[in-house]
Amino acid sequence: MKIINEFREFAMRGNVIDLAVGIVIGTAFGAITNSLVKDVIMPPVGVILGKVDFSDLKWEMIKASEGVQAVTLNYGLFIQSVVNFIIVAWAMFMIIKVMNTLKRKQEQGAADAPPPPKQEVLLEEIRDLLKNK
Repeated sequence: MKIINEFREFAMRGNVIDLAVGIVIGTAFGAITNSLVKDVIMPPVGVILGKVDFSDLKWEMIKASEGVQAVTLNYGLFIQSVVNFIIVAWAMFMIIKVMNTLKRKQEQGAADAPPPPKQEVLLEEIRDLLKNK
């Protein structure tokens, strides 16, 4: 029973829950970027290269024969994955850049806090003088 309680404490920590939410959102974001690459970006690139379906680009190393499947090097799928990675990396860079900018503005706002009123400063000085006596 003790191990179950320890596991419950571990699972209910904020970090674990934040991580789980991040994984779910990351998976959904991955699906969106995969669709963006596959359905929006790669078709025009395929047309430019003279192929309608970019993922069909491959080099057949061994031809298919009776009872043997063809061995292919699917470089079109690899290129598509690289483009997908670049888009995800760029999007993450932009998100982090915006977060850092907002954090800097928040820290700057905290640093620029107005000075306390003169009455408060005088009361603090009186308090300090009374402490020293």
